Amino acid sequence: MKTEHNLYFKNSSDMNEIESNTIDLLITSPPYPMIEMWDEIFFSADNKIKENIKNGEGLKAFQLMHKELNNTWRESLRVIKDGCIICINIGDATRKVGNSFQLYPNHVKIISFFQNHECLVLPVILWRKPTNSPTKFMGSGMLPPNAYVTLEHEYILIFRKGKKNRKFKPKSEKRYNSAYFWEERNKWFSDEWSDIIGESQTLENYENLRARSAAFPIEIPYRLINMFSVYEDNILDPFWGTGTTTLAAMISARNSFGYETEPEFFKVFQNNLKKVRKLTDSINKERIATHLKFIKNYAKNKAIKYNSINYNFPVITSQEKDILLYSIKNVKKFDNIYNLEHEKFLYRGKNSEKVQSSLIN
Repeated sequence: MKTEHNLYFKNSSDMNEIESNTIDLLITSPPYPMIEMWDEIFFSADNKIKENIKNGEGLKAFQLMHKELNNTWRESLRVIKDGCIICINIGDATRKVGNSFQLYPNHVKIISFFQNHECLVLPVILWRKPTNSPTKFMGSGMLPPNAYVTLEHEYILIFRKGKKNRKFKPKSEKRYNSAYFWEERNKWFSDEWSDIIGESQTLENYENLRARSAAFPIEIPYRLINMFSVYEDNILDPFWGTGTTTLAAMISARNSFGYETEPEFFKVFQNNLKKVRKLTDSINKERIATHLKFIKNYAKNKAIKYNSINYNFPVITSQEKDILLYSIKNVKKFDNIYNLEHEKFLYRGKNSEKVQSSLIN
């Protein structure tokens, strides 16, 4: 199997390199309006936003920031196929502008846009990132009524373009090979993810990029890719950042497209790419090892009827029988295009339970 990964260092409000109705899944984490670390991005797009902040007009700035994001959302809807899924990781913002402190509900604005553009709003995932810091509380301490509730979660918003599900040929081999384990389904499709730790907002080895980075952990796009796409699908990230979605697509044997206005982030991606082959095999080993531990406990109470065809271990349902994982055989680069060759992941069972995942720093 071969996949291709295209990178474009330009604004994603114009993705003319991609033909209409060719993208199977969008996964992104855009700049969050009204979070100060992203102010300069929005100021450079529209100087009125900076004036609004300076004049204490927070709501006007908030509206204009989302107007800028909407340009990318419109272009994204052009390139996404009908029936396909859009996943957007976004956090709300709390901020004092002028004399007023308030919440700026970014997730509400994005939901409203897609709902008004013929997309179905699907149940969201709450990504909880709690902290035990005693200084996390805002306001007047123990004196009512002027303290504020802490904001410890982000949203993974999920939309479908159009009103109908994506169609596949009956018994599609590619679809059945792309299956996930029964216990992964139970975990991944929960409406709250609290087992994923957020990435640091700094880049230790790239000082000039620190204030502009918001890379989300690779577990998020990796899960979403496995949940909502099949092998060789086209994955788009219009706010590419350090390339986490592209790495997850490579590991998952999907094609990808990424757009980013800051070319310097490419240095981070290149460094992480050196680890992608080892990371792919590590993740595959961990998934199988975790599955076998689950099966061992499950079998104590219930009989298991089915066996994996490709790996010859038990699985819970008939839909899991054709599961097939891939390794990365080689990576070739031509300008900003990466061509990958994938091969069947060869599982060696006796050491599987000792495997631990190697996550990208």
